[in-house]
Amino acid sequence: MDDETQQPVIDFLGDAANHGGAPVKRIDTHAALVFLAGDRVLKIKRAVRFPFLDFSTLGKRRAACEAEIKVNRAFAPAIYRGVVPITRDPAGRLAIAGKGEPVEWAVEMRRFDESQTLDRLAESGHIYEGLADRLGRTVAAAHRVAPTVTNARFTETLADIIAQNETELAAEPDLFSLEDLRALAAATRDAFDRVKPLLQARERAGLVRRCHGDLHLGNVVLIEDKPVLFDAIEFDDRIATGDVLYDLAFLLMDLIERGLRPVANIVFNRYLIETQRVHDLDALAALPLFMSVRAAIRAKVTAARRKHSDAREKLSRNARSYADLARELLQATKPRLVAIGGLSGTGKSLLARTLAPEIMPMPGAVVLRSDIERKAMFSVAETETLPKSAYTAEATANVYATLAAKARRVVAAGHSAIVDAVFAQPGERADIAKAADSDEFTGLFLTADLQSRLERVGARTRDASDANTAIVQDQEKFELGRINWPRVDASGTPDETFIRARVALDLE
Repeated sequence: MDDETQQPVIDFLGDAANHGGAPVKRIDTHAALVFLAGDRVLKIKRAVRFPFLDFSTLGKRRAACEAEIKVNRAFAPAIYRGVVPITRDPAGRLAIAGKGEPVEWAVEMRRFDESQTLDRLAESGHIYEGLADRLGRTVAAAHRVAPTVTNARFTETLADIIAQNETELAAEPDLFSLEDLRALAAATRDAFDRVKPLLQARERAGLVRRCHGDLHLGNVVLIEDKPVLFDAIEFDDRIATGDVLYDLAFLLMDLIERGLRPVANIVFNRYLIETQRVHDLDALAALPLFMSVRAAIRAKVTAARRKHSDAREKLSRNARSYADLARELLQATKPRLVAIGGLSGTGKSLLARTLAPEIMPMPGAVVLRSDIERKAMFSVAETETLPKSAYTAEATANVYATLAAKARRVVAAGHSAIVDAVFAQPGERADIAKAADSDEFTGLFLTADLQSRLERVGARTRDASDANTAIVQDQEKFELGRINWPRVDASGTPDETFIRARVALDLE
Protein backbone atom coordinates (compact mmCIF):
# COMPACT_ATOMS: atom_id res chain seq x y z
CA MET A 1 0.00 0.00 0.00
CA ASP A 2 1.20 3.55 -0.69
CA ASP A 3 0.03 7.15 -0.36
CA GLU A 4 -2.13 6.79 -3.49
CA THR A 5 -4.17 3.86 -2.12
CA GLN A 6 -4.48 5.71 1.19
CA GLN A 7 -5.93 8.70 -0.61
CA PRO A 8 -9.63 7.93 0.09
CA VAL A 9 -8.88 7.86 3.83
CA ILE A 10 -6.79 11.03 3.56
CA ASP A 11 -9.61 12.83 1.73
CA PHE A 12 -12.16 11.55 4.26
CA LEU A 13 -10.18 12.76 7.29
CA GLY A 14 -9.52 16.09 5.61
CA ASP A 15 -13.22 16.81 5.14
CA ALA A 16 -14.75 19.04 7.84
CA ALA A 17 -18.10 17.27 7.35
CA ASN A 18 -16.60 14.18 8.97
CA HIS A 19 -15.60 16.15 12.07
CA GLY A 20 -18.94 17.73 12.91
CA GLY A 21 -18.22 20.66 10.64
CA ALA A 22 -15.08 21.72 12.49
CA PRO A 23 -12.37 23.12 10.19
CA VAL A 24 -9.59 20.65 9.55
CA LYS A 25 -5.89 21.49 9.64
CA ARG A 26 -3.58 18.93 8.04
CA ILE A 27 0.09 18.45 8.88
CA ASP A 28 2.28 16.20 6.72
CA THR A 29 5.51 14.58 7.83
CA HIS A 30 7.72 12.02 6.11
CA ALA A 31 6.03 9.19 8.04
CA ALA A 32 2.56 10.43 9.06
CA LEU A 33 -0.42 12.61 8.26
CA VAL A 34 -2.05 14.51 11.11
CA PHE A 35 -5.58 15.94 11.03
CA LEU A 36 -6.58 18.53 13.63
CA ALA A 37 -10.27 19.34 14.06
CA GLY A 38 -11.87 20.92 17.10
CA ASP A 39 -10.28 19.51 20.22
CA ARG A 40 -9.36 16.22 18.56
CA VAL A 41 -6.33 15.06 16.59
CA LEU A 42 -6.21 11.97 14.39
CA LYS A 43 -2.86 10.78 13.12
CA ILE A 44 -2.38 8.05 10.53
CA LYS A 45 0.88 6.46 9.45
CA ARG A 46 1.96 6.82 5.85
CA ALA A 47 2.20 3.54 3.94
CA VAL A 48 5.96 3.91 3.54
CA ARG A 49 9.09 1.92 4.20
CA PHE A 50 12.40 3.53 5.14
CA PRO A 51 15.59 1.90 6.38
CA PHE A 52 14.61 3.03 9.89
CA LEU A 53 10.83 2.23 9.83
CA ASP A 54 8.29 0.10 7.99
CA PHE A 55 4.61 1.13 7.80
CA SER A 56 3.99 -0.66 4.50
CA THR A 57 1.08 -2.87 5.64
CA LEU A 58 -2.14 -2.18 7.54
CA GLY A 59 -1.10 -4.57 10.29
CA LYS A 60 2.22 -2.80 10.77
CA ARG A 61 0.50 0.58 10.90
CA ARG A 62 -1.96 -0.65 13.53
CA ALA A 63 0.88 -2.05 15.63
CA ALA A 64 2.72 1.27 15.28
CA CYS A 65 -0.36 3.21 16.43
CA GLU A 66 -0.79 0.96 19.46
CA ALA A 67 2.90 1.27 20.29
CA GLU A 68 2.68 5.06 19.97
CA ILE A 69 -0.08 5.19 22.59
CA LYS A 70 1.77 2.88 24.95
CA VAL A 71 5.08 4.73 24.67
CA ASN A 72 3.76 8.28 24.77
CA ARG A 73 1.35 7.89 27.67
CA ALA A 74 4.44 7.65 29.86
CA PHE A 75 5.42 11.17 28.75
CA ALA A 76 2.06 12.84 28.04
CA PRO A 77 -0.91 10.91 29.47
CA ALA A 78 -3.24 13.89 29.06
CA ILE A 79 -2.62 14.06 25.31
CA TYR A 80 -2.77 10.46 24.12
CA ARG A 81 -6.30 8.97 24.16
CA GLY A 82 -6.15 5.71 22.21
CA VAL A 83 -6.20 3.98 18.83
CA VAL A 84 -9.30 4.17 16.61
CA PRO A 85 -10.07 2.39 13.33
CA ILE A 86 -11.12 4.10 10.12
CA THR A 87 -13.75 1.71 8.83
CA ARG A 88 -15.58 1.07 5.54
CA ASP A 89 -19.11 -0.35 5.59
CA PRO A 90 -20.55 -2.68 2.93
CA ALA A 91 -21.84 0.36 1.02
CA GLY A 92 -18.29 1.72 0.80
CA ARG A 93 -18.82 4.55 3.29
CA LEU A 94 -15.90 5.48 5.53
CA ALA A 95 -16.33 6.28 9.23
CA ILE A 96 -14.24 7.01 12.30
CA ALA A 97 -14.59 4.01 14.63
CA GLY A 98 -17.58 2.71 12.62
CA LYS A 99 -18.91 -0.84 12.44
CA GLY A 100 -17.40 -1.72 9.10
CA GLU A 101 -14.07 -3.29 8.24
CA PRO A 102 -10.98 -1.33 9.38
CA VAL A 103 -9.10 0.04 6.38
CA GLU A 104 -6.77 2.28 8.37
CA TRP A 105 -5.81 2.96 11.98
CA ALA A 106 -5.31 6.29 13.70
CA VAL A 107 -3.85 7.57 16.93
CA GLU A 108 -6.39 9.78 18.68
CA MET A 109 -5.05 12.66 20.76
CA ARG A 110 -6.31 15.69 22.61
CA ARG A 111 -5.49 18.79 20.64
CA PHE A 112 -3.12 21.35 22.12
CA ASP A 113 -2.15 24.81 20.95
CA GLU A 114 0.29 24.12 18.10
CA SER A 115 1.81 27.58 18.51
CA GLN A 116 3.18 26.40 21.87
CA THR A 117 5.51 23.72 20.55
CA LEU A 118 9.06 24.69 21.36
CA ASP A 119 10.16 24.90 17.74
CA ARG A 120 7.50 27.60 17.23
CA LEU A 121 8.46 29.33 20.47
CA ALA A 122 12.10 29.25 19.39
CA GLU A 123 11.23 30.88 16.06
CA SER A 124 9.36 33.67 17.86
CA GLY A 125 12.10 34.18 20.46
CA HIS A 126 10.00 32.99 23.41
CA ILE A 127 12.24 30.37 25.01
CA TYR A 128 13.41 32.23 28.08
CA GLU A 129 15.65 31.25 30.99
CA GLY A 130 12.90 29.95 33.25
CA LEU A 131 11.44 27.76 30.51
CA ALA A 132 14.88 26.40 29.66
CA ASP A 133 15.39 25.48 33.31
CA ARG A 134 12.03 23.68 33.43
CA LEU A 135 12.88 21.86 30.23
CA GLY A 136 16.06 20.48 31.78
CA ARG A 137 14.07 19.33 34.80
CA THR A 138 11.43 17.68 32.59
CA VAL A 139 13.96 15.64 30.63
CA ALA A 140 15.78 14.60 33.80
CA ALA A 141 12.47 13.48 35.34
CA ALA A 142 11.60 11.47 32.21
CA HIS A 143 14.96 9.72 32.26
CA ARG A 144 14.65 9.00 35.97
CA VAL A 145 11.64 6.74 35.35
CA ALA A 146 12.64 5.44 31.90
CA PRO A 147 13.01 1.64 31.98
CA THR A 148 16.57 0.35 32.04
CA VAL A 149 17.28 -2.06 29.20
CA THR A 150 19.82 -4.80 29.83
CA ASN A 151 21.88 -6.29 27.00
CA ALA A 152 20.70 -3.54 24.66
CA ARG A 153 24.11 -3.41 22.93
CA PHE A 154 23.76 0.31 22.45
CA THR A 155 27.20 0.68 20.91
CA GLU A 156 26.19 -1.74 18.14
CA THR A 157 23.01 0.25 17.53
CA LEU A 158 24.97 3.47 17.45
CA ALA A 159 27.45 1.99 14.97
CA ASP A 160 24.52 0.96 12.75
CA ILE A 161 22.99 4.45 12.96
CA ILE A 162 26.33 6.01 12.00
CA ALA A 163 26.57 3.70 8.98
CA GLN A 164 22.96 4.46 7.98
CA ASN A 165 23.63 8.18 8.25
CA GLU A 166 26.59 7.86 5.90
CA THR A 167 24.57 5.89 3.33
CA GLU A 168 21.46 8.04 3.44
CA LEU A 169 23.29 11.37 3.36
CA ALA A 170 25.33 10.16 0.39
CA ALA A 171 22.03 9.42 -1.40
CA GLU A 172 21.36 13.20 -1.53
CA PRO A 173 24.25 14.43 -3.73
CA ASP A 174 22.37 17.62 -4.61
CA LEU A 175 22.48 18.61 -0.93
CA PHE A 176 25.75 17.32 0.51
CA SER A 177 29.20 17.30 -1.06
CA LEU A 178 31.16 14.05 -1.13
CA GLU A 179 34.18 15.78 0.43
CA ASP A 180 32.14 17.05 3.38
CA LEU A 181 30.52 13.65 3.90
CA ARG A 182 33.90 11.90 3.89
CA ALA A 183 35.23 14.34 6.47
CA LEU A 184 32.15 13.82 8.65
CA ALA A 185 32.37 10.03 8.36
CA ALA A 186 36.05 9.94 9.35
CA ALA A 187 35.57 12.27 12.33
CA THR A 188 32.48 10.35 13.48
CA ARG A 189 34.19 6.97 13.36
CA ASP A 190 37.27 8.30 15.19
CA ALA A 191 35.09 9.74 17.93
CA PHE A 192 33.07 6.53 18.21
CA ASP A 193 36.19 4.39 18.55
CA ARG A 194 37.51 6.64 21.34
CA VAL A 195 34.38 6.50 23.49
CA LYS A 196 33.13 2.97 22.77
CA PRO A 197 34.58 1.46 26.00
CA LEU A 198 33.05 4.33 28.01
CA LEU A 199 29.62 3.74 26.48
CA GLN A 200 29.81 0.02 27.17
CA ALA A 201 30.64 0.76 30.81
CA ARG A 202 27.65 3.12 31.05
CA GLU A 203 25.37 0.42 29.70
CA ARG A 204 26.61 -1.97 32.38
CA ALA A 205 25.86 0.78 34.93
CA GLY A 206 22.20 0.95 33.84
CA LEU A 207 22.37 4.21 31.90
CA VAL A 208 21.00 2.74 28.67
CA ARG A 209 17.22 3.10 28.85
CA ARG A 210 14.07 3.09 26.77
CA CYS A 211 13.92 6.85 26.24
CA HIS A 212 11.95 9.28 24.08
CA GLY A 213 14.23 8.76 21.11
CA ASP A 214 13.21 11.81 19.04
CA LEU A 215 13.67 14.64 21.49
CA HIS A 216 13.85 17.71 19.26
CA LEU A 217 12.03 20.99 19.86
CA GLY A 218 9.09 20.11 17.64
CA ASN A 219 8.26 17.23 19.98
CA VAL A 220 7.94 19.31 23.13
CA VAL A 221 4.90 21.49 23.84
CA LEU A 222 4.19 24.01 26.57
CA ILE A 223 0.92 23.14 28.34
CA GLU A 224 -0.09 25.25 31.36
CA ASP A 225 3.46 26.63 31.39
CA LYS A 226 4.99 23.14 31.67
CA PRO A 227 7.08 21.46 28.95
CA VAL A 228 5.46 18.18 27.86
CA LEU A 229 7.29 15.61 25.75
CA PHE A 230 5.26 13.94 23.00
CA ASP A 231 5.64 11.97 19.75
CA ALA A 232 8.29 9.64 21.11
CA ILE A 233 9.72 6.91 18.86
CA GLU A 234 7.25 4.04 18.78
CA PHE A 235 8.20 2.09 15.66
CA ASP A 236 11.50 0.66 16.87
CA ASP A 237 12.48 0.01 20.49
CA ARG A 238 16.08 -0.39 19.38
CA ILE A 239 16.23 3.16 18.03
CA ALA A 240 14.53 4.60 21.12
CA THR A 241 16.81 2.68 23.49
CA GLY A 242 20.09 4.36 24.23
CA ASP A 243 22.32 6.18 26.64
CA VAL A 244 20.34 8.87 28.44
CA LEU A 245 22.84 11.52 27.32
CA TYR A 246 22.27 10.44 23.72
CA ASP A 247 18.58 11.21 24.22
CA LEU A 248 19.37 14.61 25.77
CA ALA A 249 21.84 15.32 22.97
CA PHE A 250 19.06 15.64 20.38
CA LEU A 251 17.48 18.51 22.29
CA LEU A 252 20.81 20.25 22.92
CA MET A 253 21.79 19.93 19.27
CA ASP A 254 18.49 21.33 18.05
CA LEU A 255 18.81 24.38 20.31
CA ILE A 256 22.39 24.97 19.17
CA GLU A 257 21.43 24.70 15.49
CA ARG A 258 18.79 27.38 16.02
CA GLY A 259 21.34 29.75 17.52
CA LEU A 260 20.07 29.23 21.08
CA ARG A 261 23.32 28.20 22.73
CA PRO A 262 22.55 30.02 26.03
CA VAL A 263 19.26 28.11 26.26
CA ALA A 264 21.02 24.83 25.46
CA ASN A 265 23.55 25.53 28.21
CA ILE A 266 20.80 26.13 30.78
CA VAL A 267 19.04 22.88 29.81
CA PHE A 268 22.36 21.03 29.94
CA ASN A 269 23.37 22.32 33.36
CA ARG A 270 19.95 21.89 34.90
CA TYR A 271 19.88 18.28 33.70
CA LEU A 272 23.25 17.58 35.34
CA ILE A 273 22.13 19.24 38.56
CA GLU A 274 18.89 17.26 38.67
CA THR A 275 20.44 13.87 37.97
CA GLN A 276 23.54 14.37 40.17
CA ARG A 277 25.23 11.44 38.40
CA VAL A 278 28.94 12.05 38.69
CA HIS A 279 29.59 9.49 35.94
CA ASP A 280 27.75 11.78 33.51
CA LEU A 281 30.73 14.10 33.86
CA ASP A 282 33.00 11.37 32.48
CA ALA A 283 30.48 10.75 29.70
CA LEU A 284 30.85 14.33 28.47
CA ALA A 285 33.64 12.83 26.36
CA ALA A 286 30.85 11.29 24.24
CA LEU A 287 28.59 14.35 24.06
CA PRO A 288 30.13 15.83 20.88
CA LEU A 289 29.64 12.49 19.12
CA PHE A 290 26.09 12.16 20.40
CA MET A 291 25.12 15.65 19.24
CA SER A 292 26.85 15.18 15.88
CA VAL A 293 25.04 11.90 15.19
CA ARG A 294 21.75 13.58 16.12
CA ALA A 295 22.51 16.45 13.74
CA ALA A 296 23.24 13.98 10.94
CA ILE A 297 19.95 12.18 11.65
CA ARG A 298 18.11 15.49 11.48
CA ALA A 299 19.88 16.30 8.21
CA LYS A 300 18.78 13.08 6.51
CA VAL A 301 15.22 13.21 7.88
CA THR A 302 14.86 16.84 6.81
CA ALA A 303 16.13 15.90 3.35
CA ALA A 304 13.61 13.05 3.15
CA ARG A 305 10.76 15.42 4.00
CA ARG A 306 11.29 17.26 0.72
CA LYS A 307 9.43 14.48 -1.09
CA HIS A 308 6.20 15.35 0.74
CA SER A 309 6.50 19.13 0.95
CA ASP A 310 6.23 22.21 -1.22
CA ALA A 311 8.88 23.96 0.90
CA ARG A 312 11.79 22.16 -0.77
CA GLU A 313 14.08 25.18 -0.75
CA LYS A 314 13.71 25.79 2.99
CA LEU A 315 14.06 22.10 3.82
CA SER A 316 17.21 21.91 1.69
CA ARG A 317 18.76 24.82 3.59
CA ASN A 318 17.82 23.26 6.93
CA ALA A 319 19.26 19.88 5.94
CA ARG A 320 22.58 21.49 4.96
CA SER A 321 22.64 23.45 8.21
CA TYR A 322 22.27 20.27 10.26
CA ALA A 323 25.00 18.54 8.24
CA ASP A 324 27.34 21.51 8.75
CA LEU A 325 26.67 21.40 12.47
CA ALA A 326 27.36 17.65 12.57
CA ARG A 327 30.90 18.36 11.32
CA GLU A 328 31.41 21.40 13.54
CA LEU A 329 30.47 19.53 16.71
CA LEU A 330 33.33 17.07 16.19
CA GLN A 331 36.02 19.70 15.82
CA ALA A 332 38.62 19.44 18.58
CA THR A 333 38.39 22.11 21.28
CA LYS A 334 40.77 22.54 24.20
CA PRO A 335 38.87 22.45 27.51
CA ARG A 336 39.08 25.27 30.04
CA LEU A 337 38.57 25.45 33.78
CA VAL A 338 37.46 28.84 35.06
CA ALA A 339 37.08 29.56 38.77
CA ILE A 340 34.99 32.57 39.77
CA GLY A 341 35.57 33.74 43.33
CA GLY A 342 34.43 36.72 45.34
CA LEU A 343 32.49 37.59 48.46
CA SER A 344 28.72 37.10 48.58
CA GLY A 345 26.85 39.62 46.46
CA THR A 346 29.55 40.20 43.86
CA GLY A 347 27.50 38.42 41.19
CA LYS A 348 29.51 35.21 40.79
CA SER A 349 26.57 32.96 39.90
CA LEU A 350 25.07 35.36 37.38
CA LEU A 351 28.44 35.80 35.72
CA ALA A 352 29.01 32.03 35.64
CA ARG A 353 25.65 31.43 33.94
CA THR A 354 26.33 34.18 31.42
CA LEU A 355 29.86 33.06 30.61
CA ALA A 356 29.09 29.34 30.38
CA PRO A 357 27.64 29.33 26.82
CA GLU A 358 30.69 31.27 25.62
CA ILE A 359 33.24 28.65 26.67
CA MET A 360 33.63 25.78 24.24
CA PRO A 361 33.02 22.97 23.50
CA MET A 362 29.29 23.19 22.87
CA PRO A 363 26.84 23.52 24.53
CA GLY A 364 29.17 25.47 26.81
CA ALA A 365 30.76 24.95 30.20
CA VAL A 366 29.45 22.86 33.05
CA VAL A 367 28.68 25.21 35.94
CA LEU A 368 29.66 23.84 39.34
CA ARG A 369 28.26 26.01 42.15
CA SER A 370 29.25 25.62 45.79
CA ASP A 371 25.76 26.53 47.04
CA ILE A 372 24.15 23.76 44.98
CA GLU A 373 26.82 21.21 45.90
CA ARG A 374 26.27 21.95 49.59
CA LYS A 375 22.49 21.47 49.28
CA ALA A 376 23.03 18.18 47.44
CA MET A 377 25.50 17.06 50.10
CA PHE A 378 22.84 17.53 52.78
CA SER A 379 20.03 16.14 50.57
CA VAL A 380 17.82 19.22 50.73
CA ALA A 381 16.01 21.18 48.05
CA GLU A 382 18.04 23.78 46.20
CA THR A 383 16.21 26.74 47.74
CA GLU A 384 15.81 25.28 51.23
CA THR A 385 17.82 27.12 53.90
CA LEU A 386 20.43 25.01 55.67
CA PRO A 387 21.22 25.31 59.38
CA LYS A 388 24.52 26.77 60.59
CA SER A 389 25.77 23.24 61.24
CA ALA A 390 25.99 22.76 57.47
CA TYR A 391 28.58 25.53 57.29
CA THR A 392 31.27 24.13 59.56
CA ALA A 393 34.86 24.24 58.38
CA GLU A 394 34.72 20.49 57.76
CA ALA A 395 31.54 20.74 55.67
CA THR A 396 32.96 23.62 53.67
CA ALA A 397 36.19 21.68 53.03
CA ASN A 398 34.10 18.78 51.72
CA VAL A 399 32.21 21.12 49.39
CA TYR A 400 35.41 22.52 47.92
CA ALA A 401 36.90 19.04 47.57
CA THR A 402 33.78 17.93 45.68
CA LEU A 403 33.96 20.95 43.38
CA ALA A 404 37.61 20.24 42.56
CA ALA A 405 36.96 16.54 41.97
CA LYS A 406 34.04 17.24 39.63
CA ALA A 407 35.97 19.93 37.78
CA ARG A 408 38.84 17.50 37.29
CA ARG A 409 36.49 14.91 35.77
CA VAL A 410 34.88 17.45 33.44
CA VAL A 411 38.22 18.66 32.09
CA ALA A 412 39.56 15.11 31.79
CA ALA A 413 36.54 14.33 29.60
CA GLY A 414 37.57 17.14 27.26
CA HIS A 415 34.82 19.52 28.37
CA SER A 416 35.03 22.90 30.11
CA ALA A 417 33.86 23.89 33.57
CA ILE A 418 33.18 27.03 35.58
CA VAL A 419 33.41 26.72 39.36
CA ASP A 420 31.43 29.31 41.31
CA ALA A 421 32.40 29.69 44.99
CA VAL A 422 33.70 32.35 47.39
CA PHE A 423 37.27 30.99 47.35
CA ALA A 424 38.13 33.09 50.38
CA GLN A 425 41.02 30.85 51.51
CA PRO A 426 44.35 30.71 49.65
CA GLY A 427 44.29 26.92 49.95
CA GLU A 428 40.90 26.74 48.24
CA ARG A 429 42.21 28.79 45.35
CA ALA A 430 45.35 26.67 45.09
CA ASP A 431 43.40 23.40 45.11
CA ILE A 432 40.99 24.36 42.33
CA ALA A 433 43.91 25.51 40.17
CA LYS A 434 45.36 21.98 40.45
CA ALA A 435 42.20 20.47 38.92
CA ALA A 436 43.49 21.29 35.43
CA ASP A 437 46.78 21.95 33.66
CA SER A 438 48.09 25.46 34.17
CA ASP A 439 47.36 26.48 30.57
CA GLU A 440 43.76 25.29 30.96
CA PHE A 441 43.02 27.19 34.19
CA THR A 442 42.01 30.78 34.84
CA GLY A 443 40.79 32.19 38.14
CA LEU A 444 38.81 35.41 38.43
CA PHE A 445 38.08 37.20 41.69
CA LEU A 446 35.11 39.59 41.66
CA THR A 447 35.11 42.71 43.80
CA ALA A 448 32.36 45.15 44.72
CA ASP A 449 31.77 47.65 47.53
CA LEU A 450 29.91 46.58 50.68
CA GLN A 451 26.76 48.58 49.96
CA SER A 452 26.35 47.02 46.51
CA ARG A 453 26.79 43.55 47.94
CA LEU A 454 24.29 44.19 50.72
CA GLU A 455 21.69 45.43 48.25
CA ARG A 456 22.13 42.50 45.91
CA VAL A 457 21.92 39.86 48.60
CA GLY A 458 18.92 41.58 50.17
CA ALA A 459 17.05 41.46 46.86
CA ARG A 460 17.48 37.70 46.33
CA THR A 461 14.45 35.39 46.23
CA ARG A 462 14.37 31.61 45.81
CA ASP A 463 18.10 31.27 45.36
CA ALA A 464 20.40 28.39 46.24
CA SER A 465 22.61 30.71 48.30
CA ASP A 466 21.88 31.01 52.01
CA ALA A 467 23.90 34.21 52.29
CA ASN A 468 22.04 37.11 53.90
CA THR A 469 23.02 40.65 54.85
CA ALA A 470 24.45 39.49 58.19
CA ILE A 471 26.74 37.05 56.40
CA VAL A 472 27.82 39.77 53.99
CA GLN A 473 28.74 41.95 56.95
CA ASP A 474 30.69 39.10 58.58
CA GLN A 475 32.66 38.49 55.38
CA GLU A 476 34.21 41.94 55.75
CA LYS A 477 36.39 40.36 58.44
CA PHE A 478 37.80 37.68 56.08
CA GLU A 479 41.56 37.53 55.67
CA LEU A 480 41.74 36.74 51.97
CA GLY A 481 45.50 36.54 51.76
CA ARG A 482 47.35 37.18 48.52
CA ILE A 483 45.04 36.82 45.53
CA ASN A 484 47.01 36.09 42.36
CA TRP A 485 43.89 35.75 40.18
CA PRO A 486 42.85 38.69 38.00
CA ARG A 487 40.48 40.92 39.93
CA VAL A 488 37.30 41.90 38.08
CA ASP A 489 35.39 45.00 39.13
CA ALA A 490 31.81 43.80 39.65
CA SER A 491 30.41 46.98 41.16
CA GLY A 492 28.62 48.02 37.96
CA THR A 493 25.91 46.33 35.91
CA PRO A 494 26.00 42.59 35.11
CA ASP A 495 26.75 43.46 31.48
CA GLU A 496 29.77 45.51 32.51
CA THR A 497 31.04 42.68 34.69
CA PHE A 498 30.51 40.24 31.83
CA ILE A 499 32.53 42.38 29.42
CA ARG A 500 35.38 42.73 31.90
CA ALA A 501 35.39 38.97 32.55
CA ARG A 502 35.46 38.19 28.82
CA VAL A 503 38.51 40.42 28.45
CA ALA A 504 40.21 38.76 31.41
CA LEU A 505 39.51 35.33 29.89
CA ASP A 506 40.59 36.45 26.42
CA LEU A 507 37.34 35.24 24.88
CA GLU A 508 36.80 36.26 21.27
